[in-house]
Amino acid sequence: MLYDYVQQCDFVAVFDADFQPEPDFLIRTVPYLVHDPRVALVQARWEFVNPNEFLMTRIQKMTLDYHFKVEQEAGSSMFAFFGFNGTAGVWQISSVKEAGGWEDRTTVEDMDLAVRVGLKGWKFIYVGDVKVKSELPSNLKAYRRQQHRWTCGAANLFRKTGREIMLTKEASFGRNLYLIYSFFFIRKVVAHVVPFMLYCVVIPLSVLIPEVRVPVWGVVYIPTAITLLYAIRNPSSIHFIPFWILFENVMSFHRTKATFIGLLELGSVNEWVVTEKLGNSSCTKPAPQILEKPPCRCWDRCTISEILVAIFLFFCATYNLVHGSDFYFVYIYLQAITFLIVGTGFCGTSRSNS
Repeated sequence: MLYDYVQQCDFVAVFDADFQPEPDFLIRTVPYLVHDPRVALVQARWEFVNPNEFLMTRIQKMTLDYHFKVEQEAGSSMFAFFGFNGTAGVWQISSVKEAGGWEDRTTVEDMDLAVRVGLKGWKFIYVGDVKVKSELPSNLKAYRRQQHRWTCGAANLFRKTGREIMLTKEASFGRNLYLIYSFFFIRKVVAHVVPFMLYCVVIPLSVLIPEVRVPVWGVVYIPTAITLLYAIRNPSSIHFIPFWILFENVMSFHRTKATFIGLLELGSVNEWVVTEKLGNSSCTKPAPQILEKPPCRCWDRCTISEILVAIFLFFCATYNLVHGSDFYFVYIYLQAITFLIVGTGFCGTSRSNS
């Protein structure tokens, strides 16, 4: 953006290194910016070259499909605002300059830019039929770090921009309310903390403390509703829904930690580790796997915090099996096994190009 020739340009297209846009990408996106000069961003959808490589990449695809189809599309159609995904998008350069350019105050500089541009009253358009191929991280450590960066950065951005959003006069009241409540508070804080606290803390503890009773809507109705919503969106992956629920509960543990690190600005709030990609997934088609035996030493891949949660859940499940009158132990055992599998590194791949 600092080169002289940029002064002659009206738009800038942004891609991560592993993204593979089609030759007609600009032809299908730039006209939106030309037609309406108040449109700041046209965001395309991500497509994946390796969703069937492992169970972990299948689950990532299901989560990101929901993000694009529901969160991005809803924000675009209702409020003309959504968070820039950091890649596969075209910006109007004048909007970037008006908002003050790129900022590196958090690890989500793409979302930071989108918020500042949105508060200036610019509009965003999500174009779901324009898809750009990319690679999903298939290394568990790389995926954990990616999720930490995304979650911690978003929470930290909420802390730094909340007051600005409430006081700004350039955007409509509806957009400001959407930003504060739905975009940040619900999706960047509540959506991470509540699943872990309910399904990995409150429900297991309720079997140890008879006075604590979790209502049936919290144990059955809400999970069933969420499952049906994802099943409708991913009919071809409906048989992976149970694995998705269990794995996402494990990841909610890490996202909860990252959320509080971001909100409280603790030690690793600005930790930036580039997400490792293998770079050869589009050329090879390995057989789909659920588990892969790690070739390195086991303790090098272990995460103690996840193993401790697994031990806690095993204890609660066994107590419920011996002394309880319900069947919570079925779910708690499955969740404990998932924490143990992820915590010992038997998930994804350990391959590396470095």
